[in-house]
Amino acid sequence: MNKKIVVISTSLRAGSNSDQLAKAFAKGAEDAGNQVTYLTLKNKNIQFCRGCLACQQTGVCVIQDDAIAVEQQVLGADVVVFATPIYYYEMSGQMKTLLDRMNSLYPKDYAFRDIYLLATAAEDEEETPSRAIAGLQGWIDCFEKAALKGVVFCGGVDAPNQAQNKAKCGDAYEMGRRA
Repeated sequence: MNKKIVVISTSLRAGSNSDQLAKAFAKGAEDAGNQVTYLTLKNKNIQFCRGCLACQQTGVCVIQDDAIAVEQQVLGADVVVFATPIYYYEMSGQMKTLLDRMNSLYPKDYAFRDIYLLATAAEDEEETPSRAIAGLQGWIDCFEKAALKGVVFCGGVDAPNQAQNKAKCGDAYEMGRRA
């Protein structure tokens, strides 16, 4: 069965290592015959959530920026993939801001069931992505039909364009093929 997959790259850096994992996942998913939409937060205007909760009543955020279009892609996807660099042992601020802004999805009939996380960091310890995973899991927990299905962590990349030379890029590709 072909799935509708949205891959969201949250890094703003040129030559981003997490973006390389995102592209590898997307390629694997496409090669498996899925419909893949790749989104990057580069050059997107995504403002902070104001916490007004108007979206819970209207179904739409009062802030008219690029987060609304991203949210619409997520709403209709079967699979959502987030790619983030790890900064200070946590997901990027851009990713957290996007997760907060997708609050209006909560009362909707969302399609997504499977969520994946792709993360990179200069640090290479096994526990490095644990807080990013926990942060994403907190968002997923609000959507009872969704579950975290997989994580690829590529550590030891402290300069642009290094992930493409790591085996973890292959892991992201294979995860995409199986998504």
